[in-house]
Amino acid sequence: MATQTIVDVKSKIRDIKDFPKEGIIFRDITTALKDAETLRVIVDYLCDQFKDEKIDYIAGIESRGFILGMPMAYKMGIGFVPVRKPNKLPAATYSQEYSLEYGTDKIEIHQDAFPQGANVLVVDDLLATGGTAEAACKLVKKAGANLVGTAFLIELTALNGREKLVDSPKNVSMLQY
Repeated sequence: MATQTIVDVKSKIRDIKDFPKEGIIFRDITTALKDAETLRVIVDYLCDQFKDEKIDYIAGIESRGFILGMPMAYKMGIGFVPVRKPNKLPAATYSQEYSLEYGTDKIEIHQDAFPQGANVLVVDDLLATGGTAEAACKLVKKAGANLVGTAFLIELTALNGREKLVDSPKNVSMLQY
C-alpha cells in the first residue's frame, strides 16, 4: 500500500523555468513518473475519485494523457481510447478545433471509438487554459458517448481552465498550482 501523500507527490514534480518560452514555469512530471510508488499514488488517487461512477472508457489526450490514462484504464478494468493530434489515427475521425494563445489547433478521435451511450472519462496530465480538455469533451459527445468527467494530475488554477469544462459533470485535479 502506498504511503505517500499529495504533498509528497507535489514535491516530485520538477519546475523548469522559462520552458518552452520565457516567463513559463513548466511542470515536469517525468520526475514523478519514474518513481514507482509515486506513479502508483497518482493512478490510485485519480481512479479513487471516480470509484462511484459508471465508466466504460478512458479517453486519454495526447500525449501525457496516454501515460496516465492507460494505467487508470487497466486498474479500472475498462477500455482506453486515444485522443490524438491531426492525421495520427488511421480510420475515419471526428475533429475538434480549439483556440491557443497564438492561433488554433485540433484533436481527433475515431468515429467508432465508443458504442453509443458509453460512459467516458477524459484524462490528461495538465489543465491550463482548458482548450484541449474542452475539445476532448466535445469529441466524446460527438462520438455519441456520455461524458462522466475529467481527471488531471495538475491544474494551473490561475488560468481558469475549469471554467471551460461546464459540460463535464465532475472535474478532478490531484495537484493545484
